[in-house]
Amino acid sequence: MPDTKRPGRTGLLPMSVVAAFTRLAYQRKFISEEAGLRTLARPKGPSKPPSAIMRRYEVSTSQEHGFDLHRVRPSGPDTGVTVIYLHGGAYTSEIVSQHWSLIGHIAARTGHEVAVPIYGLAPDHQGLAALSFVTAVIADLVAEGRRCYLAGDSAGGGLALLAAQAVSGEAGGVVGVTAIAPWLDLSISNPEVDLIEPHDPWLRRPGLRPLAAAWAGSLPLRDPRLSPLFGDLSCLPPLQILVGTRDITLADCRLLRDRLPSAVPLTYHEEPGALHVYPLLPVPEAGPGREAVVTHIRSTTRLTHP
Repeated sequence: MPDTKRPGRTGLLPMSVVAAFTRLAYQRKFISEEAGLRTLARPKGPSKPPSAIMRRYEVSTSQEHGFDLHRVRPSGPDTGVTVIYLHGGAYTSEIVSQHWSLIGHIAARTGHEVAVPIYGLAPDHQGLAALSFVTAVIADLVAEGRRCYLAGDSAGGGLALLAAQAVSGEAGGVVGVTAIAPWLDLSISNPEVDLIEPHDPWLRRPGLRPLAAAWAGSLPLRDPRLSPLFGDLSCLPPLQILVGTRDITLADCRLLRDRLPSAVPLTYHEEPGALHVYPLLPVPEAGPGREAVVTHIRSTTRLTHP
């Protein structure tokens, strides 16, 4: 996740500068199969909330179903809603400061509690276990009487959609989903990716393929429990997708948009010239992206209030 020096009073950089930095610093993680295998083998970092989050919010951590679950609570009355945020990182990289920044923003601007499940990462853990953990967290929260809204970026956006599909039809369930540049098909086989990949300064298919294989284990990459593009789309709650046009996930986001039944409310936005997970980056476009996320969460949870 790009973390560049941030000049100026706003702390923001032009998208072109972040793109150049990203190409130099991060594309090497995915440029080849060998690079992907090195990324897969890299030691994991800590997953505890940073001090800035601990100071500003009430934060509790528990061990749930074998993994850490952090719950971030803003000041003010309890709304009865929990936003479950699932971090990206190609299913092999840990949660980082940019994720926590967005988590804090969601908590502050919506007034809702944000739960952060720290699901196991490849190569030691695989996709079905992560899905089982997240759906168990949803069930626990619903049993507490809470309404759940799922949000996530990149791999976490794909996992959010998988979880929404898995719990569809259950009482309480999930009332909405925000997916920021979600990884929708582990096989990355959409031919439209060919047209986008040369313009994406970050992601490359050769390095992502070993990560997808490790996450899938013995299952096919297009198994609907791993790749939500091939699951039941008719069961989804109100859905928001945000994606940039210099992002290889764009191809499948468009495909999902076109396949989604008209009965599923969709808020879809493509940001021209934007990179992967642009609402998390230090760019001017991130501000409107974050506010769009907050607006969708607030409007959806208000509309679904009992």
